[in-house]
Amino acid sequence: MRVAEAIAMRLSGAHIVLGVTGSIATYKAVGLASALVQAGATVDVIMTEAATRMVQPLSFQAITHRPVHVDMFAPWAETEIGHVTLGQQADLLLVAPATANTIAKLALGLADNLLTTTALAARCPLVVAPAMETAMWHHQATQGHVATLMRRGVTIIEPEAGHLASGARGVGRLADEGRILATLARLLAPQDLAGRHIVVTAGGTREAIDPVRFVSNASSGRMGYALAEAAVQRGARVTLISSVTGLPTPLGVDLVPVESAREMHDAVLQAIRAADALLMAAAVADYRPADVASQKRKKGNEAWTLRLVPNPDILEAVKGEKPSGLMVIGWAAETHDIIENARSKLERKDLDIIVANPVPQTFGSDRVQATLLFRDGTIVPLEPLSKVALANRLLDLVVEHLRRPRRGAENQSQT
Repeated sequence: MRVAEAIAMRLSGAHIVLGVTGSIATYKAVGLASALVQAGATVDVIMTEAATRMVQPLSFQAITHRPVHVDMFAPWAETEIGHVTLGQQADLLLVAPATANTIAKLALGLADNLLTTTALAARCPLVVAPAMETAMWHHQATQGHVATLMRRGVTIIEPEAGHLASGARGVGRLADEGRILATLARLLAPQDLAGRHIVVTAGGTREAIDPVRFVSNASSGRMGYALAEAAVQRGARVTLISSVTGLPTPLGVDLVPVESAREMHDAVLQAIRAADALLMAAAVADYRPADVASQKRKKGNEAWTLRLVPNPDILEAVKGEKPSGLMVIGWAAETHDIIENARSKLERKDLDIIVANPVPQTFGSDRVQATLLFRDGTIVPLEPLSKVALANRLLDLVVEHLRRPRRGAENQSQT
């Protein structure tokens, strides 16, 4: 699987210990190790004895280019103790797949093999991805052990429903690789937006002409989705108001689907009531057809003239209704006089920051040449960036802004 850029950025440079236990899903851990290495992580694999019956250690060694650890009593360097060294060096310990047996040992604090001993010695986040038969997963004992681990702060990536090794269907399949990688990325990201509510808009709105035709633009929505994924990785509660249908919703994001500018207008005004920041990345249609036909208009030889009327200006509405302290970032997609037009929009809409982009280069591209204009008049041209990198650059500015005391709070403290 191709590791998405937002996830790869978080995994790159991380030291991950992958614990592999003796499940029928053990073979999937080989692909997981490969994805982690491709993302730039250093991966040390610990296998239980049972796991070696399912997959040879050499499979993991060939992928990670590092020795695979099985024997708790194998010799190490004079200054190293296996389970302690692995536990101290790791940024994250992932057990995938985790059998019911290993989950029970972890919950009870047993240390009878290298994996469970390392788990006790580690001080990094522990992530457990179970895989087993449905009856075993739902058994009261297993659920009790899972609850114990969760109370201790262990992240459980619950198994999925599907076809099982027994031939039956039910819950017990190892979680999808993408879910596992996204969870690791979230845990490794700085949680500097924890407790914050971020609202993001994405995509070009569709303004109906008749039941099958519409007026729209070339916006792909990728910028908004990059922002939403990066924000949720950094601990925020994210509301994504989107007109996009072809992109997967980032894990942990609350999606509000819309189509028209008027629908997005209403959704934004509702969402910002309890938000800390609004990132208005959507390319909202400025006009819509004045009349929408109830049935498809059939092709004819006569000319067809559409009368367009203005859509509501969402940022203008936000300006009048935004709660105190809300940070607002807007976008200006321009074909000419980019800085002048962006500065005008920044001032008219009372924005904190505006992202000026040249079009059509920006639409549909994974990279963008952006210039940031700030309320105080500062202009910062950025080097060409991927939309994921730009998303994190903007979120850094959001974090910086939200850490400042509010003007009202400053004034109250001085009185």
